[in-house]
Amino acid sequence: MGTIADNLAAVRARIAAAARRAGRDPDAVRLVAVSKRVPTERLRQAIAAGQRLFGENYLQEAQEKIAEFDPAGELGWHFIGHLQSNKAKAAAENFTMVETVDRLKLATLLDRHAAMAGRVLAVLVQVNVGGERQKSGVAPEQAAELLRAMAGLPALRVMGLMTMPPWSAEAEASRPHFRRLRFLAEELTAQGLLGRHGKVELSMGMSGDFEVAVEEGATLVRVGTAIFGPRL
Repeated sequence: MGTIADNLAAVRARIAAAARRAGRDPDAVRLVAVSKRVPTERLRQAIAAGQRLFGENYLQEAQEKIAEFDPAGELGWHFIGHLQSNKAKAAAENFTMVETVDRLKLATLLDRHAAMAGRVLAVLVQVNVGGERQKSGVAPEQAAELLRAMAGLPALRVMGLMTMPPWSAEAEASRPHFRRLRFLAEELTAQGLLGRHGKVELSMGMSGDFEVAVEEGATLVRVGTAIFGPRL
């Protein structure tokens, strides 16, 4: 592994190349540096190298990092792990976006706590495109129903969809799942359920397959190991 700055530059270059292959503007894709369980010195180096958007899975860890590195609220923080209902208050108060909303109960709690904090919270609906029992996410055929129910939550801004496909050592194995999420987003947009608040976000792709995700329309890619190296 090179320096954090070198790794970031390499990942950004790969994102740009993948976007160009697909005839897309590289600037349409944002990099979420997944900093969960990353030592603070590595996080400090990423910030120094110009990275401004981070993804976290664990609330307490994230709150400590936000307090240390972003007291003025100048960075972006996405919650990308499974969110328990009893953690909704802290998530609504600390994060720029929650990417893993998969049920109405959670959405309602996030809306309530965001409103109480005087915030409008951006969220993504997590879709379990692979139908895996061990993974969170609404089934693709139930996404429209959830989005209709969430439309009445004034303190939330539903910006798009997120997915984690079944794990595979081959990046190409993820392509059908990414494509399915893109098609689903297009269907939901045509129904007026997405796109009300600007560009529809698609969060998909991690260190092993983010280039395929970009080729299939990702606007957010969540990359950790390729930037920070193995976690503690």
